[in-house]
Amino acid sequence: MAGQLPSGKALAALRAPDVDSTPDTIDGVAIARLYGEPLFALPNDLYIPPDALEVFLETFEGPLDLLLYLIRKQNFNVLDIPMAEVTKQYLSYVEQIRVHNLELAAEYLLMAALLIEIKSRMLLPVRKSDSDEDVEDPRAELVRRLLEYEQMKLAARRIDALPQLGRDFVRTGVLLDQTTERRLPDVTAIDLRDAWAEIVRRAKLNAHHHISREALSVRDHMSQILRRLQGVRYMEFTELFMQKVQEGAGVPIIVVHFIAMLELARESLLDITQAEPYAPIYVRLGFTAIAQDA
Repeated sequence: MAGQLPSGKALAALRAPDVDSTPDTIDGVAIARLYGEPLFALPNDLYIPPDALEVFLETFEGPLDLLLYLIRKQNFNVLDIPMAEVTKQYLSYVEQIRVHNLELAAEYLLMAALLIEIKSRMLLPVRKSDSDEDVEDPRAELVRRLLEYEQMKLAARRIDALPQLGRDFVRTGVLLDQTTERRLPDVTAIDLRDAWAEIVRRAKLNAHHHISREALSVRDHMSQILRRLQGVRYMEFTELFMQKVQEGAGVPIIVVHFIAMLELARESLLDITQAEPYAPIYVRLGFTAIAQDA
């Protein structure tokens, strides 16, 4: 049975002061609760026992531990124990145990009785045995037990100094799957819309203005004008260009068509007439063109 044992001045008492400086109330709040009821003032007959606070300075694992402690503390030779001094110190410790823990003191009292017996046997005259052999020292059995206990205690300290891993517990091993799978992000309709808007914005920033040269032939447009005027006496100027506009022709085509008309007029293949200022302008085939057709 293991126990705790104080050494020297092992007890300290917390006594009530001569003058109580605790206020009756603290800002109108109870200083404590007793059985659920608020306590606004300390009772006048409050008693704090002397052993309200005990301090154990030393702890021992049993009688052999205490006895070994006394021997090592006094630097006694374990093979030549001064029984009188050791027994005296041991009994003083046991007496302190009996005051506070009678059940714990029983085991220590057994060792005290053994020490007293050894001390008494050492006081008796030494008698040789019939075989003329030396009589065994009464302390021999106690010394053997003390040496064995000290070896076990040192071994326990060395074991306790070892790492707990592998001694008290084993590290568990967990097999982890090292293969990783790429997880694709969740895409919503809003994400697609934003991505498309970003692509359009970047495309506008990187867009280049290309000017392409359109192949337009004045001669081809001159032939188109001559074919349109064949079979008609005359045609209004705006009507000559209205067909191109209806076909979706752009400004370059209209300009080339106008140049072709001027070129025909220069070569006398086309006549441009107007009856009076601000009157409609008419175009018709010239005599040269009619003669060539004839």
